[in-house]
Amino acid sequence: MSKKRILLVEDNPATVDVVQKELEFLGYDAITADTGDKAVQMAETHLPDLIIMDISLPGMDGLQATALIRKNPKTQLIPVLAATARALPGDREKCMQSGCTDYIAKPFTHRELGAALKKILKED
Repeated sequence: MSKKRILLVEDNPATVDVVQKELEFLGYDAITADTGDKAVQMAETHLPDLIIMDISLPGMDGLQATALIRKNPKTQLIPVLAATARALPGDREKCMQSGCTDYIAKPFTHRELGAALKKILKED
């Protein structure tokens, strides 16, 4: 069985480094994008099994990128996990309304990330 591919969309290089290593440790193939525009393009090009989407991105934010991914017939069914330091009341709802599948608040632990991915990807 091939590894599941996850597109990590994050503009902070230190966070990319840590989360990419976590994903590889958990057994996933990780590819990265640092802007919403790149995320939309890479989702269509690579058709990942799941996208971890930072919400605060330069230019097009993660909510706008998710909405575009949902509008594209090729990418509309890819699950999107919103990952954000915005953990204010109503933020989860905004993420879900834009088309995100689930939401995880930063900073998250290795265990929280693994559990969220398994739940979305329906892995045992």
